[in-house]
Amino acid sequence: MTATYTFDVFSSLDGFGAAAGDWTGYWGKQGPELLDRRLELYGGEQRMVFGANTFRLFARMLAESTEGSDVRDPWVTRMRSLPTTVVSTTLETTLDWPDATIEHGDAVEVVGRLKEASDVPLRSHGCLAMNRALMAAGLVDRVHVTLYPVITGESGRDPVFQGAADFDLELIESRTLDHDITELVYRPALHG
Repeated sequence: MTATYTFDVFSSLDGFGAAAGDWTGYWGKQGPELLDRRLELYGGEQRMVFGANTFRLFARMLAESTEGSDVRDPWVTRMRSLPTTVVSTTLETTLDWPDATIEHGDAVEVVGRLKEASDVPLRSHGCLAMNRALMAAGLVDRVHVTLYPVITGESGRDPVFQGAADFDLELIESRTLDHDITELVYRPALHG
């Protein structure tokens, strides 16, 4: 039995993972239901998996943030406390992230080994390029998209699925949070 791997990502309606300008990480739409749900998702035993670029970004954002900022929401604090594997060919330090280890090598090989060895589910937040490669290799069991009610046509950055293979998606869970944020959980299968 292999561990379940979830690709967890935030997205605007037009498919961007972030935006420039005055948008925040939640596009300013977060409410109590979203924040409670995020804490629930990260409350159980699991192992985080990050690529080096996203890991550096999270570590820098947390180091530069102040108490009470969105960056230190309880679910993010919980995420940071979970056992973490960082897949990298260049990173040499865990950047003061507690309980993090660095696995050098190709993400497909590293995550394939993790899925076989882990006795807890695996979850990755963001890490777009790495997770697109893992999806193409058939290693992603769940795509968990939190869809925010915004269109960032002019300011959108980081297209979530740009360059991804073609997939058929089976919806296995959905819910609405704070009246207009949609959470969708899919089981992906390569198309064709």
